[in-house]
Amino acid sequence: MTAQVDYLVVFFTATSGASGELLGSDEKELVQLVWQLVDVKNKQLGKVNEILIKPDLLELTEKKEEEDVVEESVEEENGHGADHVSTATSLETALNLFHIELSNEVNSAGAGTSVCLCTDGQLHIRQVIHPEAASKNILVPDCFYSFFDLRKEFKTHFPTPDLKTLNVHIMAESLSIPVDVPPMWDPSAILDPSAILPAEIAVQQVQITGSIVLALLSEPYNHTFTTQERVSEKFENGTCSKMEKVCDNTVIRARGLPWQSSDQDIARFFRGLNIAKGGAALCLNAQGRRNGEALVRFVSEEHRDLALQRHKHHMGSRYIEVYKASGEDFLKIAGGTSNEVAMFLSREDQIIVRMRGLPFIATQEQVLAFFSPDDALKEMCPVSGGKDGILFVRYPDGRPTGDAFVLFACEEHAQCALRKHKEILGRRYIELFKSTAAEVQQVLNRYSSAPLIAVAPAPLVSMLPTVSLLPPPGGLRDCLRLRGLPYTASIEDILTFLGEFTHDIRPHGVHMVLNQQGRPSGDCFIQMTSAERAIQASQRLHKHVMSSQRGANSRYVEVFPCSAEEMGLVLMGGSLSHTHTHTHTRNRSGTGLSPPPCKSRRLSPPSYSFGPPPPVMTSEAAAALYPPIGQVLLAPRPLPPHAYYPGSAQLYMNYAAYYPSPPGSPTTVGFFPSPSSLSSPGGLVRMPGLTYNSNGVKELINAVQGYQSPAESMSLLSSSLIGQSSGGEASLMSLSGLMTKPAGQYLDLTLL
Repeated sequence: MTAQVDYLVVFFTATSGASGELLGSDEKELVQLVWQLVDVKNKQLGKVNEILIKPDLLELTEKKEEEDVVEESVEEENGHGADHVSTATSLETALNLFHIELSNEVNSAGAGTSVCLCTDGQLHIRQVIHPEAASKNILVPDCFYSFFDLRKEFKTHFPTPDLKTLNVHIMAESLSIPVDVPPMWDPSAILDPSAILPAEIAVQQVQITGSIVLALLSEPYNHTFTTQERVSEKFENGTCSKMEKVCDNTVIRARGLPWQSSDQDIARFFRGLNIAKGGAALCLNAQGRRNGEALVRFVSEEHRDLALQRHKHHMGSRYIEVYKASGEDFLKIAGGTSNEVAMFLSREDQIIVRMRGLPFIATQEQVLAFFSPDDALKEMCPVSGGKDGILFVRYPDGRPTGDAFVLFACEEHAQCALRKHKEILGRRYIELFKSTAAEVQQVLNRYSSAPLIAVAPAPLVSMLPTVSLLPPPGGLRDCLRLRGLPYTASIEDILTFLGEFTHDIRPHGVHMVLNQQGRPSGDCFIQMTSAERAIQASQRLHKHVMSSQRGANSRYVEVFPCSAEEMGLVLMGGSLSHTHTHTHTRNRSGTGLSPPPCKSRRLSPPSYSFGPPPPVMTSEAAAALYPPIGQVLLAPRPLPPHAYYPGSAQLYMNYAAYYPSPPGSPTTVGFFPSPSSLSSPGGLVRMPGLTYNSNGVKELINAVQGYQSPAESMSLLSSSLIGQSSGGEASLMSLSGLMTKPAGQYLDLTLL
């Protein structure tokens, strides 16, 4: 609250662009200033003054000698309706002329010296005068840093829910003030805010505003103008605690900033709007460098809304995008909890410089010596506070990061220090940047938080019980691995490639390896009847060419013998090493099992050294409680809580997970011996999850083709199916790992 002023200056501006509520939103230049002096004590109106800003285009033709020429005319000559009209060639000239003429008029009136501007809304001062002056590096007279908002003063007597709906015509109508409307303009019509306001309208707006001010000063209102709007002259640095509450309606995100911009540059871009103390926070990327974004916190929602109107305004040659943001976003960047940082930033009016690339053994004495004057540079750049003005950035365990922040007392000392950019300290060159308080908080928060690289728990294969889809592992190398298959190769192509060795394949012993997208990875495993035939096949077929019936491409295929243990590990997404091939001493190239099937496996996490899990249950019990491993790899899901595997833990899959295709069988007769010799008893399989519109037993027969399940052994129970398989234990184990997809839905198969 301030005392009543002696004079009010009714002030109005017009640009070459939009008007009304969009005034100043398009970055158009100021072209017209109109004002009128109001004597508060005597309740009298002065003359209407007008300044037209016309750039001196005649300089290009060399027809004009003087840069700033002011021409005066009278109302009869210009017809604008103003008592006094002047012309200026630039904004700086216009502002200086306004200040001179206003001072002369106040001095001639002799009724007092205190003066304050009064405008219809906030836009004329905050969105027109200050932004354009800042972009042109023009010093604004002191009178433009405080003003009265007539709409807020009017609201004290005539409450209204939204100040944006008010204008001088509505206020004049409420105060019963007659308004002479020019014939060319209808105020009751809805004007296009993007249209340029006629020059005559600006003069009339000032005249109406002056009449409203007199009406409020007179009976019965007797209004006192005491609450001034303030414009911050400079940005104040400060700290922000993470425990502080920040309103979501006061924060914006600015994007597209030049990488070398500082918080002062951001404050200059939003000149005219009041930024909260320490409210400009530059964002850093993962490498600790500025990413061209900043979060800005304003003192009120009103200023935030005005800031949003500066979307795509320019900072130099770059346009800046402005969006809404939340208080949580601001606290993530600018909030801090360290008392050491709070003490470091508690000094007022300090310039912060960031040092990057320091030797890890650098001390405070070395930093002070780095900024001390030498023979080549006589300029002084003393560190403010000595050792207390240096803050080293460290990891949580106390190790230095190579970054530090240094305080300087003034801009001159900071600029002198920045000239030491890339000079040598120890054996390293040091990078110097002008920094901000928010950047200090952000860097300290980043390095003092949790480790940057999280350590994953043991992989899935080492945590699950040893439930295998394959025969019990052993040292017998009775399997084949085929590597480098054409991606269009089918089971028939593989059997044709094997030729005479086809008769040595176990029933359902062809396993294609698929990638995460369900496509062939170029690898295949085949179970043979004996290790001798597997070795013979690898020796005879290694690097022979395989052709695909579905494609014209052909490739040579590498054939290696392997064991069932090694095959099962690869099919479950694991990687092979010497620890897994303990049954022989061959190198990796000799095993034919490394590198893994796909290059993308290089993204997989490294192996972890975890001890073997305690044997809390038998393999049979584990198989009943856990889903088949092939099903887990195909569709990962959380396991239910259990004594062996706590429910709070998480499963971590390899980034390149491999899983076997359903065990293969040929579609033509004659490849396999007749399965009639198998005399083992049948087993029951449950298939939950069938669709209600299933076509019945015929579709289910197709789903379990190759598992010797006669149609008469199948029965439909509600939306589940129970089928009896006569394929013996081997077929049952393979069937438990199958995930088929009848009618577009995956099914889980469970042994009963």
